[in-house]
Amino acid sequence: MKRSLLLVGVMILVGGSGFVAPAVLCQPADDDFFAVRKNFTIFGRLYEELAAGYVDPLEAEQLMRTGIDAMLATLDPYTVFIDEADNEDIDIITRGRYGGVGLGVDERGGRLVVVVPFEGYSGYEQGVRAGDVIAKIGGQSAEEMSPLEARNLLRGAPGTMVSLEIEREGEPGLLSFVLTRSDIHLNNVTYSGWAGDQRDGIGYVRLERFTQEAGDEVRQAIERLRNEQRLDGFVLDLRGNPGGLLQAAVDVTGMFLPSGKVVVSTRGRAAETERTITTRGVPVAPEVPLVVLVDGSSASASEIVAGAFQDHDRAIIVGETTFGKGLVQVVRALPYNTSLKLTTARYYTPSGRLIQAVNYGRDGRGGTAERVPDSLRHPFQTMGGRTVYDGHGIEPDVTVSLGEISDLEEALIRTAGFFFFANHYAAEHSTLPGAFAVDDDLLDEFRDYLEAENFTYSTRAEQMLDELVADLNDAGYHDALDEVAGLREEIADEKDDDFDRHAVRLSVRLRREILARYVGQSDQIRLTLDTDPQLAKALDLLRDNEAYLAVLEPR
Repeated sequence: MKRSLLLVGVMILVGGSGFVAPAVLCQPADDDFFAVRKNFTIFGRLYEELAAGYVDPLEAEQLMRTGIDAMLATLDPYTVFIDEADNEDIDIITRGRYGGVGLGVDERGGRLVVVVPFEGYSGYEQGVRAGDVIAKIGGQSAEEMSPLEARNLLRGAPGTMVSLEIEREGEPGLLSFVLTRSDIHLNNVTYSGWAGDQRDGIGYVRLERFTQEAGDEVRQAIERLRNEQRLDGFVLDLRGNPGGLLQAAVDVTGMFLPSGKVVVSTRGRAAETERTITTRGVPVAPEVPLVVLVDGSSASASEIVAGAFQDHDRAIIVGETTFGKGLVQVVRALPYNTSLKLTTARYYTPSGRLIQAVNYGRDGRGGTAERVPDSLRHPFQTMGGRTVYDGHGIEPDVTVSLGEISDLEEALIRTAGFFFFANHYAAEHSTLPGAFAVDDDLLDEFRDYLEAENFTYSTRAEQMLDELVADLNDAGYHDALDEVAGLREEIADEKDDDFDRHAVRLSVRLRREILARYVGQSDQIRLTLDTDPQLAKALDLLRDNEAYLAVLEPR
């Protein structure tokens, strides 16, 4: 109760009007009202004294924002204050639309870069490509610009224009573009087609996000495939999908489950958060054998869909354990075009599982986060009698792991080694070979490039050894340092083999990055399907009805 009342206090302060309890809160007792009035009065007076009397001038707004951020930091990481500059992102999350030039920008290796030009929009059509380093936007230098600032400059009213100057490896000077903003619609379905041999009749859809139109896009993809030929199996790929709208997850689930089936239930502190949500309407593929692909980045709405299918024994879940986000957020409008994204409930799969993998609590000093231990996990039963567990996300029925990310791969991601080598490759190859693959020769070229760029990284073993050396020195055990030196040499020898040891994962990531320099997003997906081990397992199951049914049998 006190947590929510503090949030009310923030709303009063920002709004500057009288105290009005939002409908989502339970009616507090008299002592709670007194606590609100007392602490709000103290807080307001404290703020006034600081703003007016502190020895140095203070930025009043920054001081308040610091207080808001510190207060929310004691809760879960999904309850956040959204200021006016960021509020447009909410519209993107819910509607998948915004006004802009169709460029995804981010930071790589300390540089502001284009990570994806969306097909069909000005940036893509005029030749801006993934890997381009942004030098100027609208005449402003991008050297100290954050990704958020860049996105805000690129966005605007449809029909308006913005200039862009970029650096591209292999080009002697800056490339200049004048891009026209338009109404950008981010597709939920980024690729649909036939997986494997088309004669097997196995459809495939990659679903990247859950905005309002996700269900319609999945429906359209299925109907298009069915118009081409008989659909004998279907793969729904939710890997890397961070979620989105709860209703969108229900809509997608309803494509494959009959009307009236429970998809998810939510429960929070307020009575109105207790809901059981079921499918509605007529499904388009209620009997088609279904496999859902998930990984550690499949979260929230993705887990609602996967959990519903698993609990109803409607699909086989293949891949790796999902992220484990079982919390529901709503967005509450605040004054001055700001918002509060607020966790109001937990969600449960049809069998009653809470898949939240981390408990967020308070220890009197701030927020705490602890992973749910195995000893506190509970068994549940699917509709067909299979045993499933709560507390760790959605665990796949068939695990196909791509292996742990190595220290080398983490370092290459962190330093944008893959990214900038792909730029280097594209500068030296105007076109992509017809049957492009990352072979041993290309891996050697990549390794030579990294050495020329003085790429170095530290493994966890080296870090632990450094800590051991420090402890030995502190304890005065100097004679033991000779043995440590020998161990360091052995680790260095092992480290030299890391590139060969992790060649498979490095090749997959490098191929994906290089493809992004030559083809659009949908073609990137299509060209990686034939080397995808998780998809290969899904196809094996869908081609073998006996094996498919065996996975769904109680055990």
